[in-house]
Amino acid sequence: MNEALLLCSTVPAEPSWAATVRRLVAEHLADLPLSADQRDDAVLAADELFTNAVQHASAGPCDTVTVTVEWNSLALRVTVADRSPVRPPCPYPVDATAESGRGLAIVAALADDWGITPPEPGGRGKKVWFTLRRRSTAP
Repeated sequence: MNEALLLCSTVPAEPSWAATVRRLVAEHLADLPLSADQRDDAVLAADELFTNAVQHASAGPCDTVTVTVEWNSLALRVTVADRSPVRPPCPYPVDATAESGRGLAIVAALADDWGITPPEPGGRGKKVWFTLRRRSTAP
C-alpha cells in the first residue's frame, strides 16, 4: 500500500476543539486494519499532543494547530504541528496527585516511536509526532 494522507486539518488552538480532534482522528482510523486497542491508543495520543500544543505552544486566540494522519504499509503516523518554537519538555515523573504533566509520558507509553521535528525551511514552530506499527488484527 502506498502512503496515504488520511487527514490534514487545521483547527483553532483552543481547548474546546479537543473533542473535534478526537472525533476526526477516530473517523479517519475507522476503516484501517487496526485493532480496537490501537485505534483507541492513537486517538488518546493525538488528543494528548493536541492538548500540549494548546496549553504550551498557543500564542493567542487566533493561533491554530494542524493535525495530520498518515498511513502506509508499515505504520500509522500522527503529527501535531504548532507555530511555537518552544520544544515540549521531555516526559518526566509527576506526583500521583498532580493534575497535569503526564501527556508526553502517555504518548511515549502508547506509541512505538515519537519525536519532535522542526518546521519546514522558512516555517515557524515544530511538529510533534508518534507512530504505531501495523500489527495483525487477527485474533
